[in-house]
Amino acid sequence: MKQWQSILLYCGAAYLILLLGPIAGLDIPRIVGEIAKSPEVLIQQLLVGLVNGAIIAIIALGYTLVYGIIELINFAHGDLYMLGAFASLSMVGMFNVQDGSPLQAGLLPMLAALVVSSVFCAGLNMLAERYAYRPLRNAPRLAPLISAIGVSFIFINVGLFWGGLRILFPIMGANAAAPKSFPDLLPRIDILKALGIQTSITFTTKDLIVLVVAIVLMVGLNLFVNYTKPGKAMRATAQNRDAARIMGINVNQIIALTFLIGGALAGAAGLLVGLYNNTVVFTMGFTAGLRAFTAAVLGGIGNIVGAMLGGVLIGVLSALSDQYLSSRWTNAWVFAVLVIILAFRPGGLLGENVQEKV
Repeated sequence: MKQWQSILLYCGAAYLILLLGPIAGLDIPRIVGEIAKSPEVLIQQLLVGLVNGAIIAIIALGYTLVYGIIELINFAHGDLYMLGAFASLSMVGMFNVQDGSPLQAGLLPMLAALVVSSVFCAGLNMLAERYAYRPLRNAPRLAPLISAIGVSFIFINVGLFWGGLRILFPIMGANAAAPKSFPDLLPRIDILKALGIQTSITFTTKDLIVLVVAIVLMVGLNLFVNYTKPGKAMRATAQNRDAARIMGINVNQIIALTFLIGGALAGAAGLLVGLYNNTVVFTMGFTAGLRAFTAAVLGGIGNIVGAMLGGVLIGVLSALSDQYLSSRWTNAWVFAVLVIILAFRPGGLLGENVQEKV
């Protein structure tokens, strides 16, 4: 019976995609023709999706860490990442570096921005945990969820206020709500052409630097959680909070550490996206947070490797949708894929399928 239900579900999903897909740009003959005509474009979009997906994965790690340890969907995390981007822009602006500055001139501002944005977001996330989430830890799940939405709105308004602090940070410009230009400090040397490969595909040093930094952060986190004493304490707390407390683990400190790490990653992601896209705006946390949360759920929320995989998949899906479907429908396609995957695997790609009341 269950097998027939699955088959019917597959058929229904396929019928809906074929029925509604063309409205959102799904024209399979055209797409196949474009790929056959220019496979380099497909490879280029896969590379773009890979880099953007790596940034999404860093943000998704913050969602999955917090959910894994206290089962809270921290809706403020995307806006925390936005504040990290603003902290990075403010720090870079203090060094008065301009677009196209030599890498030697931009290295110190970038390192300073990485430290400041990571520390700032880590501290802010710990404050949110201490005063907005910890008092509600034993309350019904809806209470901390609403609290997280409230913190999200506070962060958005802090970002809007920060964008108007032209007196302190001239780089913010005259209009508080307008997008801010982030100095283009990373070199754009085409690595493939530098290696003598004649192709229309471009993969610049800028892409490589962002990708390497993202991979180092993700691998470092995975090693920390799996092979260090605090990491093992985090896993023990996630498994059973009361048992961890009996074994002598300071649960409050471990949860605060989790928020600290998630916040630091959000700050680093804010700097990376500023350096890569060269623009920041106070509303950027909503879309990024939504995609990162989707990535965490897609990979299996609470699973670190799953969040990385989900981030890369969302980045690649978005890039392919922008190129071959319709950029206006990209978010819809991303969520359609999420719905289809979760319909057949509710725990996500690498998560456990555990039925739970919400």
